[in-house]
Amino acid sequence: MADTTDNAGNAGSTATGEAISSPRKSSWKYIGPGIVVAATGVGAGDLVATLIAGSNFGYTLLWAAVIGCVVKISLAEAAGRWHLSTGRTLFDGWASLGRWTSWFFVVYVVIWGFVYGAAAMSSSGLPLQALFPDVMDLKWWGILTGLVGLVFVWFNKYAVFEKVMTVLVGVMFVVTVYLAIRVTPNLGDAFAGLLPVLPDEKDSILNTLGLIGGVGGTITLAAYGYWVNAKGWTNTGWMKVMRLDNRVAYATTGIFVVAMLFVGAELLHSANVAIASGDKGLIQLGDILEDEYGTATAKFFLIGFFATSFTSLIGVWHGVSLMFADFVERYRKDRADRATGEKVTSAEEVASGAREKSWPFRAYLLWLTFPPMVLLFEGQPFRLIILYGVLGAAFLPFLALTLVWLLNSARTPAEWRSGLLSNAMLTIAGLLFVVLCVKQIWDQPWSEFF
Repeated sequence: MADTTDNAGNAGSTATGEAISSPRKSSWKYIGPGIVVAATGVGAGDLVATLIAGSNFGYTLLWAAVIGCVVKISLAEAAGRWHLSTGRTLFDGWASLGRWTSWFFVVYVVIWGFVYGAAAMSSSGLPLQALFPDVMDLKWWGILTGLVGLVFVWFNKYAVFEKVMTVLVGVMFVVTVYLAIRVTPNLGDAFAGLLPVLPDEKDSILNTLGLIGGVGGTITLAAYGYWVNAKGWTNTGWMKVMRLDNRVAYATTGIFVVAMLFVGAELLHSANVAIASGDKGLIQLGDILEDEYGTATAKFFLIGFFATSFTSLIGVWHGVSLMFADFVERYRKDRADRATGEKVTSAEEVASGAREKSWPFRAYLLWLTFPPMVLLFEGQPFRLIILYGVLGAAFLPFLALTLVWLLNSARTPAEWRSGLLSNAMLTIAGLLFVVLCVKQIWDQPWSEFF
């Protein structure tokens, strides 16, 4: 393959992944995909789970939230390293492991996308309904947010998408940090919570593992490599930048999670107040904040709630659609550059922006938006929800263990294969998610499924 040039004028890599460009120095000015993955990965459900952990156990599980961020750093770094070191996308890697990966992926994105689309629209509509209760019903707010997300992602390329996500992350950051300060956290207890101690409760181990595994995204971790390429980073010269970007992503995620654990520990645990799981728990928190700190604080929180939910919506609309487009395009053409007759790597196609205008990208956007609207009116079908839960639980073990496979094989240039630390973290992540997957499958009401 001929040498290529990325969006920043950097020389690309050879077909074997050999770097032919001088390394970029890690610099804050390049940060971008990490902000996107942090914003997308932290949804309303993650914040509620952390709030409930804080309300049930105080600061005891703070260490678990921190470990959760470290585990996800290793997964996202591995995905980004695969994209940059090979010039191939993650789906290219999966396909090289056998056709079973393609079957798993396509079943996952079809069922998961259908149910997630409804959940994301409902979650984004809830804070708007709370802010403007007399305007329209929740389902119409949800439909409106889905349509806005569709139009925004349809007509804008990655650069605009990243800027909007950065603004919304800024809103999320200000709101969560403000709330954490407002509730006046007990810093002594918080520091004590960094010691790995399990609560003296039934199922405390599984609850702790659930908190570790629930910090910061599922399929969006796989999408990180695609956003890295969409940014114009397509070769190993960007490796240092990517690693800094990834650390920023999960430092940001850690701040969100720790801040909400502070709120749960101080506002809910100390007053022995319980909230519902799921997005409605944040509405309850808004009511509690209004009683404690006034209407202005409650409305400020609802704005942050909306930013949290809507970033997850448009992040999935963009990132998973990129992945689906890569899946389709791999079997649709041979990636030959018709002008030169030379092969173009999949990473370069993502970087060029061609995928964002392709019909598979837009078809999956439509799939995420319109069919799920039916669920907003009729409720979520029972069997589909069970399959959604099982597939969702299976994705992270699939991601972690396939990354171990890819990054320790000849598919990855020797210089960029996983070392001892990376292999340890990926293996721990894989085993953790296997345990959580088994628990999720075990907890499903299978007797009612048949």
